[in-house]
Amino acid sequence: MLEEFKKFALRGNVVDLAVGVIIGAAFGAIVTSAVQDVFMPMIGAITGGLDFSNYYLALSSSVQKGAAYADAKKQGAVIGYGQFITVAINFMIVAFVLFLVIRAMNRLVSKEETKPEAVAEIPADVKLLAEIRDILATKDTVATKQMV
Repeated sequence: MLEEFKKFALRGNVVDLAVGVIIGAAFGAIVTSAVQDVFMPMIGAITGGLDFSNYYLALSSSVQKGAAYADAKKQGAVIGYGQFITVAINFMIVAFVLFLVIRAMNRLVSKEETKPEAVAEIPADVKLLAEIRDILATKDTVATKQMV
């Protein structure tokens, strides 16, 4: 059973998938930072200094009004729709970047497919056989002309 698991785990697709997941997690961290540290402050500046991460709806009367979202979560039940907006923007950015990457890859693949393939050198034995065929064909033509 251990040998069977080893064959499964070391199969090419599984290793490729593992590499993809690791790179995806690192890419996700980069995009999260870009959204939280670059895009959301710009959006906040455009909208007059709004910080989406602190928008929430208190579901409990024990939540103090005006508290930061992290503090409000500790005080009681809240719906953090600002966090949802941030995560939705995060998703849109990731989806758009992946679209651009896949589009670029598809263009590269289509360019590779249209490249003319190098003409392979004909092996010596094949050349020799072709010459013999041509000689026999000319002999047959000469013999046919003499008979006529």
